[in-house]
Amino acid sequence: MRRHSFTLLLAVSVAVCAAVCPAQKRLVLVDQDGSGPGGSDQMSMLVLLQSPQVQVLGITMVAGDGWVDEETNHTLRMLELTGHQDTPVVKGAEHPLIRSQQETSVATELYGKVGWQGAWDHARTTAVPEGEPKIKAIDEDAAHFLVRQVRAHPHEVTIYAAGPLTNIALAISIDPEFASLTKGIVLMGGSLNPQTDDPEFATSPTHEFNLWFDPEAAHIVLRADWPRVDVTTADVSLKAPFTQAVLDAVAKSQSPAARYIAAWSKSGSYMWDELAACSLIDPSVITKEKQLYMDVDLSHGPSYGETLTWSEPLKPATATRIVHAQMDLDLEKFHKMFVELMSQPSH
Repeated sequence: MRRHSFTLLLAVSVAVCAAVCPAQKRLVLVDQDGSGPGGSDQMSMLVLLQSPQVQVLGITMVAGDGWVDEETNHTLRMLELTGHQDTPVVKGAEHPLIRSQQETSVATELYGKVGWQGAWDHARTTAVPEGEPKIKAIDEDAAHFLVRQVRAHPHEVTIYAAGPLTNIALAISIDPEFASLTKGIVLMGGSLNPQTDDPEFATSPTHEFNLWFDPEAAHIVLRADWPRVDVTTADVSLKAPFTQAVLDAVAKSQSPAARYIAAWSKSGSYMWDELAACSLIDPSVITKEKQLYMDVDLSHGPSYGETLTWSEPLKPATATRIVHAQMDLDLEKFHKMFVELMSQPSH
């Protein structure tokens, strides 16, 4: 009789806790090339910061769309303006592992120009038009911060990487168990064969900036021992425009995040990184994926940095790994999710 009573009490306790106890937040480390103000880099970080389902353990900055010092100031100021100023920010790699601006300049003379070269397209600056931040980055380098956080929360942390993968590759080099101790990685990068007339991709369908900017880092990351790899490809990002209607819907809210976006973001581009962030929170926004083996061309020729993919029968004998390459989305659901996250108060 006592055993039955205990079993009944346990069942009731579990049911009550399920009803009233908040779900455990998903732990996320954000690695981002935080150009700004506004724009895809900053708005994608806001997706994760605004989500009640996510706890952002920290943000590591990597050179890509901009230089690290400038990106860091934009990100710190965004955190201040949106009520997330307690989130640690850490400076990371200023240059790719191998690719150099000089080599890239020579290559463009030989093989043709590249539509977007990120930081290399503009001069260094630390000035930010949205106002100088009062908070500072913490005194640690990104790779060691990433390792320290994953070691502190083994098998609990998802890595969200939406810029070049230099910091992640350095973390793997410091700690060979880094990838295997996470829950997985969600990254924005790679291009298979996007159906678009966008000139950046129409004539070069396997070129994508994040993997191109640091191919050797991407190679290291894509071959690491992750429990799972989800890749938001250019193919699906190009189906996710940041329309004026979405911007107008966000601007109706008076939340700090909405006010920041209304002040500093412009419509007309694609929601590259925001889609990766939303898919981390709710995978159902993605309606089609391909399971492929993915790597990057390291030949230092005309296709250096372009995406390589294979099916199971055609994959190389070397240690390539399966990725879940996102190919299509529920656009209405994604836009609705983004607007709702930006419209709620900071938490």
